[in-house]
Amino acid sequence: MDRTFPTAAISSSVNRRGLYPDNEPFATGWMPTGDGHDIYYEECGSPLGKPCVILHGGPGGAINPTMRRFFNPLRWRMTLFDQRGCGKSRPNASLDDNNTWTLIEDIERLRIKAGVEKWTVFGGSWGSTLALAYAITHPERVEALILRGVFLLTERELKWFYQEGAGILFPDAWERYCAPIPIEERGDMMAAYHKRLTHPDRQIRAEAASAWSQWEGDTISIRGPEARPSKFNEVDFAIAFARIECHFFTNRGFFPEGWIIDNIERIKHIPAWIVQGRFDVVTPMDAAWRLSKAWPSARMEVVWDAGHASTEPGVIDALVRATDQALVRA
Repeated sequence: MDRTFPTAAISSSVNRRGLYPDNEPFATGWMPTGDGHDIYYEECGSPLGKPCVILHGGPGGAINPTMRRFFNPLRWRMTLFDQRGCGKSRPNASLDDNNTWTLIEDIERLRIKAGVEKWTVFGGSWGSTLALAYAITHPERVEALILRGVFLLTERELKWFYQEGAGILFPDAWERYCAPIPIEERGDMMAAYHKRLTHPDRQIRAEAASAWSQWEGDTISIRGPEARPSKFNEVDFAIAFARIECHFFTNRGFFPEGWIIDNIERIKHIPAWIVQGRFDVVTPMDAAWRLSKAWPSARMEVVWDAGHASTEPGVIDALVRATDQALVRA
C-alpha cells in the first residue's frame, strides 16, 4: 500500500474539500479537576452523533471555532476543551499540576462526564502527542485516532526547532527569536527562555513570550507570516502559550525519550489517519514517517503543498476526508 497518497496530496484546489459550516456549542461549562484547575469545555455538533474529543496544540494553545469545522456537525458529537492554564480554563498560565499525565486524567474526566464509552481522538502538533499518549494509556477508550503534524516530543525534534536546524531556513525569524537572549545563554535556548517565562516580573515574561510565540508564528505556514494566528499578538495568550509550552518542553513532555514509539504496540489495533505537510518546519515529516513505519496499518497522507498549519487548504481537505472516513471505518 502506498501510504503517501501522492495523487491526492497534489490534487487541484477545485477537487479539495473545505471545512464544514460553523456550528455553535450545544453545551459549555467548566469542569473542576480537584487540584485547583477548572477546565473549560464545549460540546458541539449532534448530541446523538458519534463521539470525538478534539485536542488543541501548543501545549499552551486553546480551542477555536475552526476546530469544530473539520467534522460533519450532523453526524459527530464533538467535545473540545482548553487544557490546563490555556484559553478560558482557570487559572490562566498556571504550571501547577500541569503535565502530560494530568491532561490525560482531564480527558478521562471529560469522557466520563459526557457518558461516552469510547471516542475518536483528533489532535494536531502537540495535540497529536497528547492523543497518542492518551491512547497508549487508555487504549480501551479510543475508537480511532486522527493525527496532524505528528510530534513525538523527542530531543531531536526539540533541538531542530528551538536550538539548531529550523533557523537555517528562517534566519530572519531566528534572529528575532534569539534577540531577547544574551549570547552567553544561547547554548540552551529553552532553558534561557524558561528562566524568563517563569520570572516574577510580568514585563520580562511578556517580552520573552512575544519572541517565543512569534518564532512559531513565522514558521507555521508556507503562506508566510500572514498565516500567523492573530492570538499570538495578544499578550495574555502569548504568555500562557509560551510559558506552558516551554514548561512542557524543558521537562521533555514528562515521559522518557522514545516512549511513544516504544509503546506503539498498545494501539496498533486502533484505526488511525495521519496527515502531514511535506514542508512542515515546526514538526518535520520525519516524526510522522517514523510513526507510520512503526504502525503500518495507519493511513498516512503527505500533503505536498503544505506546512504545519491546520488551515493549509490541502491539510483541510485531508483532515475532512479522514473524519468522514472515520464515521464508517472506525
